[in-house]
Amino acid sequence: MIPQFLKARRAALIGLTFALGAGCALTAYAQNAPAPAAAGGANAARAAVGVRKAIFTLIGSNFRPLGALLKDGGPYDAADVNKRITRVLFLSGLLNEAFPDISNVGEPDSKAKPEIWTNRADFEKKLKEFQDNLVVLSDVNAREKGYTESVKVALGAVAQNCKSCHDDYKLK
Repeated sequence: MIPQFLKARRAALIGLTFALGAGCALTAYAQNAPAPAAAGGANAARAAVGVRKAIFTLIGSNFRPLGALLKDGGPYDAADVNKRITRVLFLSGLLNEAFPDISNVGEPDSKAKPEIWTNRADFEKKLKEFQDNLVVLSDVNAREKGYTESVKVALGAVAQNCKSCHDDYKLK
């Protein structure tokens, strides 16, 4: 039988080893990471598009079950719905910086239309409406405690924001 203090010491050493390994991995990644968007050039454009795609992938994977709830009214799990709304709300805030001017240089992996940059005011207005409607959805969902008509309406507004922006600013 191992004394308790040795178990605690062993756990601390395992934790320290994990932390050091993670630190080494992050250091190696940072040394090989793509250039930040502010640096300019093709690598910066590619990096900006990659970040944008990652954000939208996460938004999509978290919103998809909410959209399914809206479409077919499937089972409402309050904890899961709240988790997904919270995630999408957080991720939507990252979009404010996900369309730097450098990323409008014809990057082949981008599905962003040039109109984002030529009609920036409208694009930013739509993004703000999306973010505002997510706040409303979060508030209504917290208050209603179920899949009520108010939650359905708020969820529909967010889905309409997505569709409107995709129609105007995303290549098919």
